[in-house]
Amino acid sequence: MSAFRPAEKLLAVIVPFESPAPSIDPLVDLVSEDMTRVNAAILARTGSDVTMIPEVANHLIASGGKRLRPMLTLAMAQLAGYAGDGHIKLSASVEFMHTATLLHDDVVDESEMRRGRMAARMLWGNEASVLVGDFLLGQAFKMMVEVGSLRALDILSSAAAVIAEGEVMQLAAAKNTATTEDEYVAVIRAKTAELFAAACEVGLVIAERPKAEQAACRSFGMNLGVAFQLVDDALDYGGKAPKLGKNVGDDFREGKITLPVVLAFRRGSESERQFWRRTLEQGDHTEGDLEHAVGLMTRHRALEDTVKRARHYGAIAKDALALFPDSPIKSALIETVEFCIGRTH
Repeated sequence: MSAFRPAEKLLAVIVPFESPAPSIDPLVDLVSEDMTRVNAAILARTGSDVTMIPEVANHLIASGGKRLRPMLTLAMAQLAGYAGDGHIKLSASVEFMHTATLLHDDVVDESEMRRGRMAARMLWGNEASVLVGDFLLGQAFKMMVEVGSLRALDILSSAAAVIAEGEVMQLAAAKNTATTEDEYVAVIRAKTAELFAAACEVGLVIAERPKAEQAACRSFGMNLGVAFQLVDDALDYGGKAPKLGKNVGDDFREGKITLPVVLAFRRGSESERQFWRRTLEQGDHTEGDLEHAVGLMTRHRALEDTVKRARHYGAIAKDALALFPDSPIKSALIETVEFCIGRTH
């Protein structure tokens, strides 16, 4: 009789699997052919006999921005199966609108850097920055008219008005530590997310897709835009200057009330609130104040919760695309949401 031998134990080695970081590359690849045409349109439309106009415009346009907003217009046209070429001019219009708002923003905020380079206002002055921004807006509207879609023109021109309203709302809320979270989200919906929403919606409009699909893409853009701005807000206190393309703490030095400030202010003690009033409302800064501000935000989980809010809006954006069948462009758009939120890592 053979001796009983227990079965040999199998040892399983569990290797932790790290999924690759989300990337914008799939989106870039899928729209690259159209984006080449958009870039050509952008270069053609910045031409002017007034030498300073192309100089100022190209300083910012050629400075390495991701061109996310025009890519979204191209992606949505692709998602909708659009076969014309109106999306090229609309995408260029979207980029011009965005560039114009950056030129204007830097003047209002007295910013010194933009996308890792000197802001245009530092090189050519405030007046030139504002006027070249106006020129780009004019060119954007010319291209919209050339496309011949009254609805697309309505969406983008309405967006231009809403963005301006958002800028004024932000100006009114500047240095006001009593700003609520709801008030702040209303500002960034207008100032930042509206252009994302319009950029996404027009791609479906020119493809003459059903209203439900147009609304879904608008929702995608709006919620992605809010998430994008909230991540920017967190990065201003927790990011690195080369990645940001601006100086860490610019929002703090400019007295901007962003969501991390709103949360830290609400959750802090009275002495901490006095610190925020001194630095943001009165603009009275001493050495070490930025580090102290980051410390308060860390203590009250303000940066962490701002990113959580961004993830919430990102989830809504991704859900909006559930209406569409699976496709490479849909997957790329969903990964783009993850990429925008993952900029915090």
